[in-house]
Amino acid sequence: MILNKIIGLFSNDLAIDLGTANIIVIAKDKGIIINEPSVVAVKMEKYGRSRVLAVGHEAKDMVGKTPGNIRAIRPMKDGVIADFDMTEKMIRKFIEKAHGRSSLISPRIIICVPYGLTQVERKAVKESALSAGAREVFLIEEPMAAAIGAGIDIREPKGNLVVDIGGGTTEIGVVSLGGLVLSKSIRVAGDKIDRALVDYVKRKYNLLIGERIAEDIKISVGTAITLDEPLTMIVNGRDQVEGLLNSVELTSEDARQAMSEPLKEIAEALRDVLEKMPPDLAGDIVNHGIILTGGGALIRGLDKYISDIVKIPVYVADEPLLAVAKGTGRALDEIDLLQELFEND
Repeated sequence: MILNKIIGLFSNDLAIDLGTANIIVIAKDKGIIINEPSVVAVKMEKYGRSRVLAVGHEAKDMVGKTPGNIRAIRPMKDGVIADFDMTEKMIRKFIEKAHGRSSLISPRIIICVPYGLTQVERKAVKESALSAGAREVFLIEEPMAAAIGAGIDIREPKGNLVVDIGGGTTEIGVVSLGGLVLSKSIRVAGDKIDRALVDYVKRKYNLLIGERIAEDIKISVGTAITLDEPLTMIVNGRDQVEGLLNSVELTSEDARQAMSEPLKEIAEALRDVLEKMPPDLAGDIVNHGIILTGGGALIRGLDKYISDIVKIPVYVADEPLLAVAKGTGRALDEIDLLQELFEND
């Protein structure tokens, strides 16, 4: 234990929010040092070998624009590792980027993972980080990290309910006395909302668009409720009937209709958790309300939409996009005090 503390003084320990859409790296005592897309660009070489050309922003800029021998890969899908080899290479590149090769001692790393990960998937995440150069790897579950990042004192004997809507998964967790009392993870989140927008524009306007444009629609005019003053934007794509490039004007009402099904699935998952709530904790949730975190929390009117369904106040956390990453970083700062969070991993 004493040796670990001495080593800790000389190693640059890291916290990693390994998200489907973005990877955020926090260095101890430095805060967020990397916030980039979870994308790897690789060049295919002879004998089936591949070489990493870029990660993060640089790699994302290549999506849909690469020649045949270069591929832009998202190694995380629906909150889990879809490509273990690429995930390991991505983590290694970001660790090297974070350290600048300046540390002589390998870092301890806390990685935030979805609640629904199997033991096999958890082991794969740990092994990826260890292979990428970590000395020790701890895992913290997303609902717990989101609660910490939203400013909740997780060690108090009070129930708090957090809904984290990320890129690949929505994590719902009831936190009390330093543990997850109830939790649910569904693979309905930002990516599925983007795909719903792609399908809607294709179905209604015969226009083919990519998921990057769908994400722009979600950010620019996306809404969970009908707005008093509708928003509009021009969307460019390819007409699937004539095959020519075309543009249409999309409204916030279009976006609301397109997004309604995945948002309904998220609300139903939340209702399911509430129905299983122990009575004493239910009283706490009614008093404290529900906290939304993750990029999905930024969808216009989502707090009101969910509140109208579950009849409980809903609040959006400060800086919801960074709540999970900040919570993982705070766990890193108190790693010795919070060992009980990681014992089962």
